[in-house]
Amino acid sequence: MTTSFEPWPLPERFIDNIRKAGITEPTPIQQEAIPAILAGRDVIAQSQTGTGKTLAYLLPVMTRLAADQQAVQVLILVPTRELGMQIVQEAEKLAEGTAIRVQQLIGGASLSRQLEKLKLHPQLVVGTPGRVLELITKRKLSLHNVKSIVVDEVDQVFELGSKAEVDKILGSALRDRQILFFSATITPGIRSLAGKWMKEPAELAVKPEERAASTLTHLYLVGEERDRIDLLRRAVRHYNPKTAIVFIGDTEDIAEVAAKIRYAGLSIEALYGDSGKQERAKVMSGFREGRFQLLLATDVAARGLDFPGVTHVINFDLPVDAEHYVHRAGRTGRMGRPGTVISLLTERQRFIIDKYTKALGVAFEERKLYGGESLSPAELRGGRGRGAGRPGKPGKPGKPERARPAAAVQAGTEAAESPSAGPKRAAARAAEPTASATAKPKRPAGAADAPRAKSNRERDRKAKGAPKWLKEKREQDKRS
Repeated sequence: MTTSFEPWPLPERFIDNIRKAGITEPTPIQQEAIPAILAGRDVIAQSQTGTGKTLAYLLPVMTRLAADQQAVQVLILVPTRELGMQIVQEAEKLAEGTAIRVQQLIGGASLSRQLEKLKLHPQLVVGTPGRVLELITKRKLSLHNVKSIVVDEVDQVFELGSKAEVDKILGSALRDRQILFFSATITPGIRSLAGKWMKEPAELAVKPEERAASTLTHLYLVGEERDRIDLLRRAVRHYNPKTAIVFIGDTEDIAEVAAKIRYAGLSIEALYGDSGKQERAKVMSGFREGRFQLLLATDVAARGLDFPGVTHVINFDLPVDAEHYVHRAGRTGRMGRPGTVISLLTERQRFIIDKYTKALGVAFEERKLYGGESLSPAELRGGRGRGAGRPGKPGKPGKPERARPAAAVQAGTEAAESPSAGPKRAAARAAEPTASATAKPKRPAGAADAPRAKSNRERDRKAKGAPKWLKEKREQDKRS
């Protein structure tokens, strides 16, 4: 395997551009995919999220482009507009300094503007299946010159119901085109479509048994359902992520949850599925630039997004299955960086963590936030953390030991230093100065009696309105 991009017949301009971005060595999936795609083969590639799949297909398919030909030659299909926008940005960086033009054809955006830009004859187009098929049907987009069709996050494309649209798009292209499927998950449905349209595809899988990146730490916090907002607040305060993505399951609740989290004092913005293109782009750019700490998103909204600065992923709602957990977790710990995934759950949801453990083969750690520390249940029972001077009941933190009165300390000392305590302690006590030697000189009797008499008079005055039992008690105290 090569440790650089130089051995492959890639344009020098492309290598310079990726070097400017700090990329000097190909990742395992890039080492496998680039030569196969350059050779013109159909490819089914499976690799963990965050392993460089986008560059693994962009570099070779853009190398095969004819920049002087004014026609669409590469089509990339994506499940969401955010992923499409991200790929467009990566392709434009790669094409910097060349005559290659890139355009996005994303659903929800202005159709008239996209039609105007198509008149500029882009060589590479990135779009969602619905909008691409719409333009093909209207005869505004032709695939007669397309050399390569890439379906990124192909399992998500199928899950969102675009399988039939992809089937029609592939049918409208020439038969000698190249087809590339990329995803972290390859399902039987994907292989079925591949068998229909691909010719002896190269199946590439980088560590398929390692579903989640080995650089990730998986934690979970248990609490009451009604306390989840507060549990989230405490987790963010303790772990203090530079930037984190908070995943929610129900899109109908996203506005309400965002408002509650904001009210709890956290810096958060939400990525809505039904918000406008400009609003979503504004939220994404703000998150990348660090203008707020938390991004609240659904599985669909954040699928395939690459935010290099994300240090934590927080599952406010647990994902529906292990596959969704993998894709959520893949938003952090990308390209070999460390990352932390924190899941919030109730006691009744513990069995879901057991399912993830069996399906993914990763270790989950339960943590308790107490006294400014993140402790395991065993550490908490053992009395670790602030205020652990005295062990508490099982499962409850110990309470700090209170300072004892001086009289109690003295009594304890005398008991410990009695003859039965041993000759050494008795000798040590004999060497200490006696109480009479260290006692303060007494005040004259008259000086002490005056304030005492005044105190007694004050007490008698206050006792006039006291209950009968209290008066009797005070009289008894006087006699004694």
